[in-house]
Amino acid sequence: MPAKRPSDVATPYGLDTSAPATSRALVPVPRPAPDAGDPADPRRSDVDEWGRSQHVRDLLNTVYEPIYRHWFRVEWEGMEHIPADGGALLVANHAGAIPSDAPAILHGIETELGRPVYGMAEYIFRTLPVVSTLWARVGGVVANPHNAYRLLREQQQLALVFPEGTKGTSKTYGERYQLRRFGRGGFVEIAMRAGVPVIPIAVVGAEESMPILFNINPLSKLLGLPYFPITANMAALGPLGVAAYFPAKFRIRVLEPVHFDVEPDLPRYSRSKVMEQSEAIREKIQAALYDMLRSRRSVWFG
Repeated sequence: MPAKRPSDVATPYGLDTSAPATSRALVPVPRPAPDAGDPADPRRSDVDEWGRSQHVRDLLNTVYEPIYRHWFRVEWEGMEHIPADGGALLVANHAGAIPSDAPAILHGIETELGRPVYGMAEYIFRTLPVVSTLWARVGGVVANPHNAYRLLREQQQLALVFPEGTKGTSKTYGERYQLRRFGRGGFVEIAMRAGVPVIPIAVVGAEESMPILFNINPLSKLLGLPYFPITANMAALGPLGVAAYFPAKFRIRVLEPVHFDVEPDLPRYSRSKVMEQSEAIREKIQAALYDMLRSRRSVWFG
């Protein structure tokens, strides 16, 4: 029997449910091969039902590669824990006023393993002109349970989620590498429902690439933003510091997959078990971060 769609499932806390689920899937039209006899029709594209374009991803990877290799000098441990096929939910710590961890994770997996990764984030990205389209083209998907289920269960894709959300990215420098609460375990529940493992990922370096000195809360409320940071980059570089990262050395450690001994597609799951597993995963990532920090010689050289 085909996998059931979770039409009336409990909301997986930590995933944004402010946007309605898409009821119809768009049919992607493949881009003609370069050696095809006819010139490429500009009306055709390789945009899939999520809005992701491999052509745009390839272009972005080419542009981002020097930053990845020479600015952040990203080093991976344990990438063999990410499956070569099948669905899996990647769960990582999150930091930086403009987070630099997500691009590094997406780029590393796509270039090293050749697998696309869909990054799940808050609905606010869909409301921003230009940014919303670019975000979708590079693999951004609104984080709600229906989208996560379709990606993981029905399409057997890799999805990346940051359970800390804006609580992680709004942390000040004095709070660095202290993981915030992982919501109420929504990512665990959707992984259980989809029948896929959770793969914890610990990232060191993003905290120092754009550290927050303090947040201006009244201004963030006035502008309707989750936070309005003043960063060390702004203090050091002036206006250029709004989008310029410091060259912190990145280390990314992939931990062993966490499998759940439950049946997929059940109508509900034990709330206590979901919370227990969520906290256990948070503690695994936190312990890995402390271990990586103990062995780090320098913020800039690793």
